[in-house]
Amino acid sequence: MAPEDAPGRRASDRGRYGKLSRERVLVAALGVVDAEGLSALSMRRLGTELGVEAMSLYRYLPGKGALLDGLVEALYQQVEEHLAREAGDVPEGAGAPEARTGSEGPGWRAGLQRIAHAVYAVGLRHPEVVPLLATRMLSVPLARRPAAVLRVDENVLRLLHEGGLDTATATAAHRAFTAWLLGYLLVDLRAMVDAPEEPDPAFRLGLHRLPAHDFPRLRESAPSLAGRGGRAELSAGVDALLDRVIRGAAG
Repeated sequence: MAPEDAPGRRASDRGRYGKLSRERVLVAALGVVDAEGLSALSMRRLGTELGVEAMSLYRYLPGKGALLDGLVEALYQQVEEHLAREAGDVPEGAGAPEARTGSEGPGWRAGLQRIAHAVYAVGLRHPEVVPLLATRMLSVPLARRPAAVLRVDENVLRLLHEGGLDTATATAAHRAFTAWLLGYLLVDLRAMVDAPEEPDPAFRLGLHRLPAHDFPRLRESAPSLAGRGGRAELSAGVDALLDRVIRGAAG
């Protein structure tokens, strides 16, 4: 009898959702973070959610760092799924229809817009996980990042090259595109509401906590800042960024 078929192994690998798998563990982890926040996530809490002993999870994720990296991977997998749905289940490597138009401007720009909107949409579904998109990239070298993360970066660079940019310009554009997208998402998701139960907007935002003589513009702008820029501002920002890249490449 193989070790994984032993009764003890079966018992430790089965929980309330059935036999464990890495995907099932990450789905449960996303659910915990969505509902309770990132600070609530631990192997013990995840084991409770799945109905197994925490030690049984280390077979799939060897530690807290691997678990956090797995959450980033799960988000990028959802980005890929979002893009595949929009493209009508285009086979892997074929690209979306617009992205196959070679160096024609509308195609590659449309492809970058789709990536930006896919990341934004997934980020809105999992706002508690979004900070990991920045923090885990500081600790995980490029070559060790999950394949789903690398594929998004690869597609961004591919589209930039299809737009006629040379390697140096495409690299700078990739850096600017990634920074804008992550920054926009973090700003759009930042916490603004101080007292959700308050019906009055000023009290709900806690403007009384901001001294009027010290922060007059911030107090004035807070109601607008509390709203999300949304897809329209995201698209406008990506377009402006790409226009600047093209002008710089032409000059």
